[in-house]
Amino acid sequence: MRTRLPSTAAVIALLASSLAGCGTVNERLSAGMGDYVPQWAGGLPADAPPRAGTPQYDAYMKERERKRLMPAADREKEEQAQKAATGTSGSAVR
Repeated sequence: MRTRLPSTAAVIALLASSLAGCGTVNERLSAGMGDYVPQWAGGLPADAPPRAGTPQYDAYMKERERKRLMPAADREKEEQAQKAATGTSGSAVR
């Protein structure tokens, strides 16, 4: 029985170190991998804004500011025109 003790300790140490390695890998991968998870599996919805710090986010924020400064009547007309062009229906999430 005493011969198994060192091998069992080695296996436990190996498992513990590999689990700690997964934690550091997941920290780096989770930021990018979340974009690839389908919505049905808990991923981002299709109309989610882009991530902060990307060029797409800067363009999104500029467009959002432009719409904020636009009169409400013009904004509604533009939204209706966009819905008609894309063929989507439903309410916008605010």
